Amino acid sequence: MTDQERTTNGEIHEEQTGEGAEPELPEQTVETLRADVARLTEEVERNWQQFLRSAADLENYRKQAARQREEAVAATRRMLLSVILGVSDTLERALAHADGIAAGAAGTDEGASAAAAIANGIRLAHRQVLDVLKTMGVRPMETVGRPFDPRLHEAVEAVPAAAGSAHGTIVGEVQRGYVLGEEVLRPARVRVAQ
Repeated sequence: MTDQERTTNGEIHEEQTGEGAEPELPEQTVETLRADVARLTEEVERNWQQFLRSAADLENYRKQAARQREEAVAATRRMLLSVILGVSDTLERALAHADGIAAGAAGTDEGASAAAAIANGIRLAHRQVLDVLKTMGVRPMETVGRPFDPRLHEAVEAVPAAAGSAHGTIVGEVQRGYVLGEEVLRPARVRVAQ
């Protein structure tokens, strides 16, 4: 086959297959394709918006779950600390009682020695509990001589003001109060001068 025949055959072949020229489509097919493109474009937009909402919902869920975890940890911590505070209160009462027994048993050497040993053991246990509380960020409130503050204190008794005590000043502490950071863990139960 010569080059001319090949060219002619190639041109004939192109014309027969339609390569090089765009095929003509009926107007109805073009409209159908345009409608399909519009429908698919809307569907893509809906899916994208749904994805964005789902992503936002997931992020909100993560934040809420983290917040709930933090609240649960804080609540458990406060509950544990209140139990430890109860132990501290019991040790303080036992220490006061042991000191009273030691003072009463001062007449006998053996009784005084036993009472002093018990008081020292209670004092040591109490100091350990206070050290644990301190490492957890809990500190006792200073109350006596300070003005009464209902956010920090619970008044359990009103007593006549003594000389030098101003009205509304705390003159005694019935139960020690504690703070955890800036939060009141347990309000102090106090006697207030009237």
